[in-house]
Amino acid sequence: MTDMTGAADIAEPIYYIDRSDIREGKLAEVREGMRDLADFIEAREPQLIAYRFYVDESGSAMTTVAVHPDPASLELHMEVGGAKFRAFRELIRMNSIDVYGRPSPAAAEQLRRKAEMLGGGTVTFHTLQAGFSRTDRP
Repeated sequence: MTDMTGAADIAEPIYYIDRSDIREGKLAEVREGMRDLADFIEAREPQLIAYRFYVDESGSAMTTVAVHPDPASLELHMEVGGAKFRAFRELIRMNSIDVYGRPSPAAAEQLRRKAEMLGGGTVTFHTLQAGFSRTDRP
């Protein structure tokens, strides 16, 4: 929801998408790592709305999609998952992180460090301009 100036609510959801190249010969390890990380996060972050990993048809690229209910959730995710993210250093090369919504300054810095650690991809923040969500639907 936005006010008359276009500023977003503090409780605005955060939509996170990152894209990475899978290193040659590492697809099986990436798939195993994705399952391990998803299980780890699911058990420790009940507030997270969605956390998904996708691999393209060629098996050469991975995309991660996460939906956080608020900026605090993203910050917690970066703290909880930090050690697990490092396990991907030898498996992928991060190309980009796109964040839709307003992360806290601490989370924004954590995302920049994550991108650098995993290959130096860009981090781009997108500010809500208009729209709505229907998160209470089955």
